Amino acid sequence: MATTWFITGTSRGFGRELTEQLLARGDRVAATARRPEQLDDLAEVYGDRLWRRALDVTDTARLRQVVDAAFAELGRIDVVVSNAGYGIMGAAEEHTDAEVESLVATNLTASIHLARAVTPHLRAQGGGRIVQVSSMGAHITFPGFSLYHAGKWGIEGFFEAFAPEVEPFGIRTVLVEPGMIANTFYDAVQTTDPLPAYADRADIARGDMDPANLIGDQRKVAAAMIEAALAAEPPRRLLLGSDAYGMVRSALADRLAEVEAQKDLAPRTDAAHA
Repeated sequence: MATTWFITGTSRGFGRELTEQLLARGDRVAATARRPEQLDDLAEVYGDRLWRRALDVTDTARLRQVVDAAFAELGRIDVVVSNAGYGIMGAAEEHTDAEVESLVATNLTASIHLARAVTPHLRAQGGGRIVQVSSMGAHITFPGFSLYHAGKWGIEGFFEAFAPEVEPFGIRTVLVEPGMIANTFYDAVQTTDPLPAYADRADIARGDMDPANLIGDQRKVAAAMIEAALAAEPPRRLLLGSDAYGMVRSALADRLAEVEAQKDLAPRTDAAHA
């Protein structure tokens, strides 16, 4: 039986790859992008199984209009994929106020609004899935990528609380946490001009990605996302890539060690402590 998907950010990267694979397997896709004409080639092949709308996810009113229209016209949407996002590199001090606000609006706030907008529809139809594209960067950090990490750590916190709120309605959520994937994400990463104080800092990420580190396969990542979204018991989190597994595991072990180091100190602030 065909499944119907709603996906943001379908013009490139994971969004485009997911759209192609889903249409090829016979599903319907409600695809949104700032420039939906970039999917003209797919529309020619798949016809009305590809539903398209222009959408800048930071326009909350428009986002709600598009969500409402998709459910109204397609009848049922089984899986919502929140994929739109981008990265910006440079030391935190170097970013402009506008850059901070734009990235947070796209990578964090818009994802929250999308989840909130689709929930009433999914609840009314008896359930569904929400797949949020996150990153291994929701658990680890690289200097020079602080804004990106802020968005991903933030959306993970939101979904950690949101998931049990909506699960009784038959709505299940998946946080997808890929490692470094060879796709167009890094081509579109913005970079800031270094301030003199950071000009010689080799540890600050500036966008020059070593291709040897991009070990993930976009096609395989998309296929794994589809499999997880359709599973009878979808995982709350989906780590994809040996680099993601290794670095996240190491980061969590280090964080747990820091917690254990506070075992004797933490209780001293309890009211009952002598």
